[in-house]
Amino acid sequence: MNKHLTCLLTLLIGLCASTTEVFASSKPLILSMRDRAEVIDKLLSNKIDTVLPQLMRREGIDMWVVVSREYNEDPVIKTMLPATWHAARRRTILVMFDPGEGKKVETIAVSRYKVGERFDSAWDKEEEPDQWKRFAEIVVERKPKKIGINQSDHWGLADGMVATELQLLNDSLPSKYRKRITSAERLAVAWLETRTAMEMQIYPQICRIAHEIIAEGFSNRVIQPGVTTSEDVIWWYRERIRELKLSTWFHPSVDIQRNDAAAFDHLTAFSQGHDTNIILPGDLLHVDFGIKYLRLNTDTQQHAYVLIPGETDAPEYLKSALQSANRLQDIFTGNFKPGKTGNEVLKRSRAQAISEGIKPSIYTHPLGYHGHAAGTTLGMWDSQGGVAGSGDYPLHLNTAYAIELNAATYIAEWDKEIRIMLEEDAFFSEQGVQYIDGRQTEFILIP
Repeated sequence: MNKHLTCLLTLLIGLCASTTEVFASSKPLILSMRDRAEVIDKLLSNKIDTVLPQLMRREGIDMWVVVSREYNEDPVIKTMLPATWHAARRRTILVMFDPGEGKKVETIAVSRYKVGERFDSAWDKEEEPDQWKRFAEIVVERKPKKIGINQSDHWGLADGMVATELQLLNDSLPSKYRKRITSAERLAVAWLETRTAMEMQIYPQICRIAHEIIAEGFSNRVIQPGVTTSEDVIWWYRERIRELKLSTWFHPSVDIQRNDAAAFDHLTAFSQGHDTNIILPGDLLHVDFGIKYLRLNTDTQQHAYVLIPGETDAPEYLKSALQSANRLQDIFTGNFKPGKTGNEVLKRSRAQAISEGIKPSIYTHPLGYHGHAAGTTLGMWDSQGGVAGSGDYPLHLNTAYAIELNAATYIAEWDKEIRIMLEEDAFFSEQGVQYIDGRQTEFILIP
């Protein structure tokens, strides 16, 4: 690792440890685009060296082929392109070949261009005009036992091989190698879901930035009770993300629960903005918010309470509801075990929560290169009995999740049921599930 990158990583890690210093001016320290590119490329190179070989061997695929044409990119190839590439170029064919234990995985680009620092070009068009013929030569030279391509029934992110490219690939190969083509579904998912030690050095700062933007939006710098609407806050978040030279992978939502006759409706809470919904004292606010930075995503849901004049804290009945949701988090994450499927963890967690008098709804998803990422699905809000396919996939260590769920509580003072909807980013390792930058255990208070 060169000296400049070491300094960048030291800066990122240092920022994680000092929220007050970083956000004293409400302006998070974000790397320049040039420095981000260097970090992204080093993260990729490190992952190719430290993670790719073991994943290929675990899944029994010695040659992995990822193919894309420009602007129709396989989701996997986009995670393998250098930071300065916004798309594949012409047709880009990446070949990863594992010669066996103790040997380095070859990373080859059957392309007119070298693809970053790790995929050297292995095609000279002047020498061999046919790109697919050159690809076939590379395959025959290496004699792979299994040729993995990205096809998947259950994960769109692992289903990037389009029909035209598959036909051309098959047509290029001798028949004995065509018979060795297999789905690389589990390898593609493993590549996308596995987080490296280097990534986990900087992920906390990314989550910290997201938490601090949420807190800034849920403050009297943004919200004036009786004037500001929930839609105003939503668009403030969008503008703030842009001001910080960051991006989001979904439109934020802000919704309100209050002491009125309206019942909670899950279908509209996240999908419909209410530009006339003015925020008032006594309101319980909820935000769903995520950012993308250094190719990693966050996904967070938190609550704020708008103090009624004379109040210094949220009412005890609301704080008790939050504690119930925190308990649901503990039950759920306590059931994470390597090898257990998402459906198994979901079933066990729901049964345990219900036995404790909690009314649970669990809909947790993997997190990383994508917001709704590839990996083990642990429930959906409308599939509490389990999820076919991705819910049957087992948990693996060194993976990240948005721990997303809600606990319903009847509030006698409001004469209705409310939902405490929490979502916090977490890392699953040998130490169990740990929140990457903590979790909400107290309401954000808005004067």
